[in-house]
Amino acid sequence: MTNLKIGQAPRRREDTRFLTGSGRYIDDLAFDGLVYAVVVRSTHGHARINAVDISDAMKAPGVLAVLTGVDQAAAGIEPMPPYERANPHSGEAFSYPDQYPLAVDVARYGGQPVALVVAESQNQARDAAELVSVDYDAAPAITTIDVAREDPANYCLQWRTGDDTAVAAGMKAAAHVTSMLFHNHRIVTNPMEPRGGVGAFDPDSRRYTLTVSAQSIHNARDHIAVSLGVAPSDVRVVAEDVGGGFGSKNFMYAEQVLVLWAARVTGRQVKWINERSDGFVSDQQARDHTAMAELALDGEGRFLAFRLNGCGNLGAYLTGGMGRLHTDQFAALPGGPYIIPAIHLTVAAVYTNTVPIGVSRGPGYAESSNIIERLIDRAAAEMQLDRFELRRRNLASIAPYAHPMGLTIDSGAYLENFDAAVARACNEFENRQRDAESRGRRRGLGVVYHIKATFGVPVENVELTFGPDDHLTLVTGTQSIGQGHETTFPQILSDLLGVPFDQIRYCDGDTDLIPKGGGHGSSRATSMAGTAMYRAVQDIIAKGRRVAAHALEAAEADIEFHDGRFQVAGTDRDLDIMAVAKLARDAGEEGGRGLDTFHEYIREAHTFPNGCHIAEVEVDPETGTVALKRYTGADDYGTIINPMVIEGQVHGAIAQGVGQGLMERAVYEEGSGQLLSGSFMDYPMPRAADVPSFDLTFNEIACTTNPLGVKGSGEGGAIAGLPAIANAVLDALEPYGVTEIVGPATPENVWRAIQNAAGG
Repeated sequence: MTNLKIGQAPRRREDTRFLTGSGRYIDDLAFDGLVYAVVVRSTHGHARINAVDISDAMKAPGVLAVLTGVDQAAAGIEPMPPYERANPHSGEAFSYPDQYPLAVDVARYGGQPVALVVAESQNQARDAAELVSVDYDAAPAITTIDVAREDPANYCLQWRTGDDTAVAAGMKAAAHVTSMLFHNHRIVTNPMEPRGGVGAFDPDSRRYTLTVSAQSIHNARDHIAVSLGVAPSDVRVVAEDVGGGFGSKNFMYAEQVLVLWAARVTGRQVKWINERSDGFVSDQQARDHTAMAELALDGEGRFLAFRLNGCGNLGAYLTGGMGRLHTDQFAALPGGPYIIPAIHLTVAAVYTNTVPIGVSRGPGYAESSNIIERLIDRAAAEMQLDRFELRRRNLASIAPYAHPMGLTIDSGAYLENFDAAVARACNEFENRQRDAESRGRRRGLGVVYHIKATFGVPVENVELTFGPDDHLTLVTGTQSIGQGHETTFPQILSDLLGVPFDQIRYCDGDTDLIPKGGGHGSSRATSMAGTAMYRAVQDIIAKGRRVAAHALEAAEADIEFHDGRFQVAGTDRDLDIMAVAKLARDAGEEGGRGLDTFHEYIREAHTFPNGCHIAEVEVDPETGTVALKRYTGADDYGTIINPMVIEGQVHGAIAQGVGQGLMERAVYEEGSGQLLSGSFMDYPMPRAADVPSFDLTFNEIACTTNPLGVKGSGEGGAIAGLPAIANAVLDALEPYGVTEIVGPATPENVWRAIQNAAGG
């Protein structure tokens, strides 16, 4: 294959093995002496654990071990630490209960691990798990934010940020203030591949190895080590192919500690795979946030001030980086891309007896975008202003733009993207609206301008190694969980170094290969790893010039590099990079490493992917049924490495946003804490028939804060989908006097909104 360039669209080379059944997911991997684990989970949302009787389970065929909280204490297993324990701005410590891998004394949510059964076969482990008898004293379960806020003991954090004085002045000077109460409902992420892992323990080296379906293995390694009471160097974490994550596989889980502990106890390799029903009550869930928000406007509709009092439901425990999410990421860009001179936030997070909350595409930004975009539509209606013009009037029109919460947005063309999306979405809309009315339906448009800052782990490493077989190997601390890194990362290197695409190997997913890594989250992978690759390449070229100058008997200043060749300027004397790498290796350059290069990049600035999304829906007022008919987007993801991959990422994110907007909602029963939507019979997911073909364009405004100009692309649709659909439904139902839809726009919710507006 010839060299590839940034901007070309070769097919993903990993898809060949995925589509032919050759992927290496957890359940595909073979291990010697494998035994199987099943988790016994709490059947109560909140209960005291009086006793766990394992006697019958231990007598069951094939059982090797049954581990309980009592064994856990004897083994010295420590609580699983949250990734963030204090407010990164103020240093104020978060309040949080200890979360042990197995519940001790109290079960705080339905689905919490109480015991682990290990047996020779999967069926034997399942059968034995049914024989574990747990004596519970059930207690009332708290499932909602409103109830949790009544008791100060339920608070994890509560803090304020922004300029309260300026906001108060803006509110006082306003011609109009719009206020709304929001609830961004809880969702279950449901990646295609369930969570799973295989634990191994080497008694000679005293090292643990965890093979796992996860998306941030270096962080997992470090925190698993804490719970096991060992050094991080004593834990190896491996993730081969990962069938999606979307944030839910970002942080450590109890089962990852449990299978390693069980491997030490049994002397065997222990495999655990989540059943889908288990995933509903154990995978970290997402969203679940309430807020009272106010937007102040002058007589011309200019935004003056924005105030928000919000609270997030953390579930039963502080998992992963959720404390930072509420004190940093949620507060990063309130108000989105709109110029709002004064902003003040009151932010809190509380514990409930529900599955712990983690992250899912665009956490913090999805909540804040939903708030500001729906506020704008409400303000436009109250002030009798055109909602498109109201946005256009307040969108930031310059870059860089200093956001009042402290971040500087380096680049963007918001008005250009907005006008492009609006022009396409509104073209002949009135004709489609009239046609719908003739059939007894209502059509509506919902517009959103999304923006986020790429956060995630602020460090990334890459290592580039030239092999004797004329191949270049890239090892990176980022992880591919389906995004196409195996294609796009070599594509970057092929462009920068002039090495043929098929001569570049990609390696990730092993903590022993590279000392640190940020995995994947917050659309960080290409901006972080791409910058590290770019700078590593500059080091390689600099070293290569010295070697080439010596070999070509020329001054180093006369050596040029382009398209994979070092050439003496103005002559035809040159050497390709593989030849130079061999010369460097044979000469013992760089201590024998030749041109091989390791580079660590620490984030210097954020990137800001953004764009305008517009949903068009058709509503049947008789049944409340909502059909998504059109979806238009004009996005700026900076420099696009591979357009085909970008389109796939954007399509997937929109589908996830559509799911939350139209159908997905995790529902708990108050009092018992039972998850009522615990299967795909009760929790719908979007299918191909639920989404139209997307009308998307990409406006490549290169980011100025990294050398490749990339911004990240995987979360825009998930951020924009919910408010775009909500605004579209409300637009369609405006003649009925409907001003609010609670939760997803399910037929029942829409029908009830219509009836309530009519006084029915």
